[in-house]
Amino acid sequence: MPYSAPTVYRLLPTADAEILATELLHRDPAVTGHDAVCVVVAHGFSGSIGRPALRAVTEELRRHVGVLSMDLRGHGRSTGTCTFGDREVLDVDAAVGEARRMGYQKVVTMGWSMGGAAVLRHAGLAISGEVTHGHRLRHRPDAVVSVSAASRWFVRDTAPMRRIHWFAETAPGRVAARVGLGVRIATDPWPAVPASPVEVIGRIAPTPVLIVHGDRDAYFTVEHPRALAAAAGDTGQLWLVPGFGHAEAGVVPGLVDRIGAHLPDLLAGRPEWAQCARRMARETGPAPTR
Repeated sequence: MPYSAPTVYRLLPTADAEILATELLHRDPAVTGHDAVCVVVAHGFSGSIGRPALRAVTEELRRHVGVLSMDLRGHGRSTGTCTFGDREVLDVDAAVGEARRMGYQKVVTMGWSMGGAAVLRHAGLAISGEVTHGHRLRHRPDAVVSVSAASRWFVRDTAPMRRIHWFAETAPGRVAARVGLGVRIATDPWPAVPASPVEVIGRIAPTPVLIVHGDRDAYFTVEHPRALAAAAGDTGQLWLVPGFGHAEAGVVPGLVDRIGAHLPDLLAGRPEWAQCARRMARETGPAPTR
């Protein structure tokens, strides 16, 4: 019978004592040694490792790399409350550290929507050495992939984001989020406004960053990825993908495979190989703009 790489479930503590439910998918076929790469996946608001959209992403990624995904705080089987990308940096830090402990030589963080804000903020804060909520982030990624992320906070210019703010800012909204979406939100998730992704992304260099966004994103307009790419500087790569909607649920065929195939070049700081870009573009849109 053909070998099938196992799926491993673990509970993972964070620096501030939350407990995260995680799932490890080893690459199939498995790769060890210096070529072993793990992608830490942070889902979007209301996501979970058990949801079909995220499951499809992780199963596609495991063709290229090992995948460590988690329920961010306030979601799924993890403890705590959702803070919309603020304290989630501690979740990302714990997962990167766990991947290192398991022997992965290279670790890439990949975040979708809210998770995208979390991985950008984590990398910037970890590399700059800034303390957040009383803890220093100790585990730097080797590369960062942000998909469908906002550049700034308090975006209310689209209907879906006005709904997200209703969830966060009103008591009926928090009840609806808990009952309808399974997301637990604190009464005051931000006692102080944290630094936004566009404010910290410039600190990530020289670590490479890939910013992926769809032209049909109903949550965040294309001004957001363009602002992030401009702030990232020379180590940032921007893909604007025609037909792509928002985050895990809006993925177009071939996009996750395209990202997975690009990871070795991203880790080396190289843009997408032109021939590969042209081939993939026939499935997911034109070659990256950077």
